[in-house]
Amino acid sequence: MLHGRAAEQDRIAALVARARAGESAALVLRGGPGIGKTALLDWAAELTSPADRPLRVLRASAAEFEAELPFAGLSQLVRPALDRLDRLPAPQRQVLASAFGLGGGAPADRLLVGLAVLSLLADLADDGPLLCLVDDAHWLDSVSAEALLFAARRLHAEGIVMIFAARDGGFPAPGLPELTVGALAPADAVLLLDPELAPEVRMRVLGEAQGNPLALIELPRVVRADDAGGPLPLTDRLQAAFHGQVDRLPAGARTLLLVAAVEDTGDLDVLLRAAAPLGAGPADLRPAEETRLVEVTGRRLRFRHPLVRAAVHAGATYPERLAAHRALADVLTTPDTADRRAWHRAAATTGPDEQVAATLERTAEQARARSGYGAALAAFERAAELSEDSAAQARRLLLAAESGLQSGHLDNAVRLAERAAGLVNEPAFHARVAWVEGHAWFWQGGHQTAYDLMSRGAQLDPGQRDALLVAAFHPAWYLGEPYLGACLDQLATLEHPVARYQVAAVRGRPLPLATVAAQVGSEPRDRVQLCGLGFVAGQDAETYELATGLVARCRADGILGLLPTLLFFLAEAEFFHGRHRDAAVSLDEAIRVARDGNQPLWVSQLLAVQAVLAAVSGDEARCQELVASTLDGATASAEAGGRAWTLWAQGLLDLGQGRAESAVTRLAALQENPYAHQVCAYRSVPDLVEAAVRAGVPEQAEEAYTRFSAWAERVDQPWATSLAYRCRALLSGDEQDYLLALKAGGRPFEQARTELLYGEWLRRARRKADARGRLHHALGTFDQLDAAPWAARARGELEATGLRAPQPAASAGADLTPQELQIARLAGTGLSNRDIAAQLFLSPKTVAYHLYKAYPKLGVTSRTELAALAL
Repeated sequence: MLHGRAAEQDRIAALVARARAGESAALVLRGGPGIGKTALLDWAAELTSPADRPLRVLRASAAEFEAELPFAGLSQLVRPALDRLDRLPAPQRQVLASAFGLGGGAPADRLLVGLAVLSLLADLADDGPLLCLVDDAHWLDSVSAEALLFAARRLHAEGIVMIFAARDGGFPAPGLPELTVGALAPADAVLLLDPELAPEVRMRVLGEAQGNPLALIELPRVVRADDAGGPLPLTDRLQAAFHGQVDRLPAGARTLLLVAAVEDTGDLDVLLRAAAPLGAGPADLRPAEETRLVEVTGRRLRFRHPLVRAAVHAGATYPERLAAHRALADVLTTPDTADRRAWHRAAATTGPDEQVAATLERTAEQARARSGYGAALAAFERAAELSEDSAAQARRLLLAAESGLQSGHLDNAVRLAERAAGLVNEPAFHARVAWVEGHAWFWQGGHQTAYDLMSRGAQLDPGQRDALLVAAFHPAWYLGEPYLGACLDQLATLEHPVARYQVAAVRGRPLPLATVAAQVGSEPRDRVQLCGLGFVAGQDAETYELATGLVARCRADGILGLLPTLLFFLAEAEFFHGRHRDAAVSLDEAIRVARDGNQPLWVSQLLAVQAVLAAVSGDEARCQELVASTLDGATASAEAGGRAWTLWAQGLLDLGQGRAESAVTRLAALQENPYAHQVCAYRSVPDLVEAAVRAGVPEQAEEAYTRFSAWAERVDQPWATSLAYRCRALLSGDEQDYLLALKAGGRPFEQARTELLYGEWLRRARRKADARGRLHHALGTFDQLDAAPWAARARGELEATGLRAPQPAASAGADLTPQELQIARLAGTGLSNRDIAAQLFLSPKTVAYHLYKAYPKLGVTSRTELAALAL
């Protein structure tokens, strides 16, 4: 029976009830040691189920030693469902089979493991509601934690509840709701005390326990009324109490418990075999069980509380702990225990040992091959510590740093790479260090440091020069001049196809994008950098085609980590082409994946483009909220990746709302270093020209117009030529320039803006009849694109000509969320829920849920009707 936990029990019971109704949820229970988190999980596991909706429970309990073993926590939780692997899409099936040693395969995207877990749990939930309980989540190995959090964030309508119990300060779980398990109220705390306790002891325990249930149970055994106590924190006091109980056990029982404390899995067969050479046997279990320090269920031993394990470990001497690890290494001889054996051998080693280091390095390589990059980092680092010479240590540290880069542990990647660099003096090695450190700093927003590292590294090794200079272009792009110019000068000396395209995109006339893409190979990771350059070169249509193909490839192959980058470029192309709803869909998905993958640079960029879309639609509150989110986390040394786009968003918002002077200030800032060369700077020049003319300061846009006109001539695209003519028309007031702009042809939004400006010019020239056709057509486009400020302006101008302006027609899917629209579109093509789920990295039930919500909004009841809609 639980005392004083009614609120927590109600919260958990409500989640389980939702699961039985087909909904999903996740929750993190937070609290210190002994506060009752495990008791709440035990209570949840015992909830009775109605006969028609039985509740299946999966449990895992992480352990401190297993934090270095890839997939240890995940294995506990999902192994009962591995017989369903063949029901998963091929990439997901392969990554889980590889993770659990059921098959081989190349290293996969680290986020794909989480997607596979989601699919597996969702398939299991087809048989009824599912409750997943993870205790001591703060000790989960990194790959298990990342996979489970990915799955938890994407739960929606599968009938799954995931509850994690973790200590304060451990297991960061952004995006998941949390519930703090606090101290018991005094009236509830009293109920846990033995009524036979002496009043003095009772008061003493109540004071020291501070409402901690474990302390209320354990402290009466060690607290005396005349004991003055000590300055120890409660956790240390509890551990000392357990240590006292352990210390009173016979020697054999203490030895057996020590082996269990360092082994962690609780496998009784392994424990007994390891303990035998140390003088302990099965009979030594009884005293530990009688004192309730451990419990044995079947062939599994479990400590009553992690503090008991800590007390056993702390109470043993250093030689005793080494002997326990050595004994465990000696009995873990099967292939499936090789990782554990390697770590126990490492723990039993007190100094450099090349043989042990080599074994641990093999463990790291195996972890990396199974996509366990975080575990590989830890194993490579420990292998480095055991290395007998500095060259081997440096090599293993750099391997650890590379694994840190792959796992998203960027701070660790920098730390380890710097340590490696200090051990050797080989130029080629330092060039590899520069690659790792440079990328880690770049992804954290440290563009200056990244550029310095990469450009210096390029001078160290001719074999790595091209790759480092091509990579250095990216931080140089954010830094602006003089770094960009210096980088381009170096790139111009290379024969590398990407380098040639980088230089030509900025300074000349590049080859067609498809030609360059063919030269760099077919891998998405090789081609992705061409997409951004395509916009610099004005090759928007080609970039859209390339990005579309790469997104499809990543979906098919399960390359989730690259999706935010590609979807950013795809959304950019969609926006430039006037396909605003498509851009909103791409951005919505990209932000979710970028957050899952801890990619702050792309989160910032994506939010900023969302802000531009909000500005176009006239949603000022949302635009400003997105701008603030974009800039969140920026520092004096690391500017937010989306900063330039926010200037465009706010300038466009001001222009649409009629605040021309403010628009000029914001948009003019984009024309200065370090932004002037960036894509959004060039694309915003027509907005600056319009704002400057409306504000009566056209001279403030003339220099930017001159640069834009030269760029438009260089890229030689009809839409760019049209915008250059529109700018000239605004500055000159010449009707012929408006006509040339319209004749050149442009994208829907920009063409409509040209028609609006020309219509306004015609009305001011008292040519109302001529203006009406232009304004009417512009209004239709603005309404279709939900560009409310421009629609209002066109509507006002049209009515000023004496013609009543039509009201906007309702568009199909206007009320759908971006995710509902995306799913409805795919369903309209005939794809099944399972196929859609595989493409969008969701569960089939979540797809079904969104379709269920979309159908009434669209007024349809079937996929056949969906196909007939223009969504």
